[in-house]
Amino acid sequence: MKKPAECTTILVGKKATIDGSTMIARSEDGGSQIIPEAFIAVNPEDQPKHYKSVLTGQEIDDEDLLPNPLRYTSAPDASGKHGVWAAAGINDATVAMTATETITTNSRIQGIDPLVEKGGLGEEDFVTLTLPYIHSAREGVERLGYLVEKYGTYEMNGSAFADHDEVWYIETIGGHHWAARRIPDDAYVAAPNRLNIDFFDFDDKDNFMCSSDLLDLINEYHLNPDYTGYNLRHIFGSSTIKDAHYNNPRAWYIHRYFDPEWEGKPGDQDQPFITYAKKKISPEDIKFLESSHYQDTEYDVYSTTNTEAEKKLFRPIGINRNFETHILQIRNDVEEGIAGVQWLAFGPNTFNVFVPFYTNVTTTPASFQTGPDFDLSKIFWINKLNAQLGDTNYKVYSALEQAFEEKTMAKLRKIENETDRAVKGLEGRELQAKLEEANQKMADLAYENTVALTGEMVASGHTLMKLKYDLLD
Repeated sequence: MKKPAECTTILVGKKATIDGSTMIARSEDGGSQIIPEAFIAVNPEDQPKHYKSVLTGQEIDDEDLLPNPLRYTSAPDASGKHGVWAAAGINDATVAMTATETITTNSRIQGIDPLVEKGGLGEEDFVTLTLPYIHSAREGVERLGYLVEKYGTYEMNGSAFADHDEVWYIETIGGHHWAARRIPDDAYVAAPNRLNIDFFDFDDKDNFMCSSDLLDLINEYHLNPDYTGYNLRHIFGSSTIKDAHYNNPRAWYIHRYFDPEWEGKPGDQDQPFITYAKKKISPEDIKFLESSHYQDTEYDVYSTTNTEAEKKLFRPIGINRNFETHILQIRNDVEEGIAGVQWLAFGPNTFNVFVPFYTNVTTTPASFQTGPDFDLSKIFWINKLNAQLGDTNYKVYSALEQAFEEKTMAKLRKIENETDRAVKGLEGRELQAKLEEANQKMADLAYENTVALTGEMVASGHTLMKLKYDLLD
């Protein structure tokens, strides 16, 4: 029914970031089929007045499509074949949402509250039906929870919300239940494709929320395996061999990056949900992690010394199936009109750069408005091409990519810094026009430098081809 979608989420509270912003990030990964992604602004007049899910046929009651929707950014599937799949964005109230992280469950909860077989909502629908109607991260949790309870879901998934002050993570449980936790301001979260929330305090309404009957359900059906407290991962989640090889190692590598003294092994099933870094976290840190493939470990797939068995043991974060990755940043050191930034990259993260787009805009650059077909005027396809070419000889091409990324990121940061200063005091359409102009500059820079990287890779790879013959050979 649903398209393959397996991701890696990173969440950071405002006291754990380098500049006091909140950040929620996720790589949107797919399956073996390439899924082109786009970047658009959805204006109020573009928001559907009647909604029907493409995958399930679920129709939404008109009273749940609230009047006066907010403008928001979106990273939808370019083809629309499986529906919108808006993925992530920031709305006009400076609230960010990313959805979803596919997660796991166990047979106990599925036997009580099965996933919906006909109808229901899922990743295809969540952003479109939630983001334009909320004014805080907490409101986002409440609305998404309401939709899950009313219409049900056909998949287990996790979503995240952020505003200036709070970051929240919500997971669906069974077909109609959910639980959410506020991320402490000084903490970060690494959430791979498993049920991630562990400790849960049903009495702390400020930092924990859930469907109203969740505790009764746990007690009535004897779901808690622990003698004391409530650990939702133990109660509702899985602890499988697949988790040990596919999910847990990604969290382990993130923890190891933020805390070199981190104790634990890649397959550990009980790595904590709430964690604390030894340094303040920047967008560049998240970019590195979302691009990572176990560098400096025996599991690096590009290593020339690791065995083939070691290189294939664990699923990396950066992978050929990265089709869109974002960092949704709500800044607290600038004026409200420029606080929302959607860092965005298309294609495998090992050979791309994140672009910090302002989200207070009514349109987006054409090179990021991807179509469904191969088109080298769209950066999605150039990034995909570069990653596949780079994969043929990572030792040679990675040095070119690193220089490209550092040079491009510096220039993108320069445009952002200059724009922040230039638009001080501007409001309304005048401000939006300046931000759209800045976004276009950044898109053009990223596109031109990415094309230049392609040229450098072709030039470097010319003499490496096996199809060659020289009299001196």
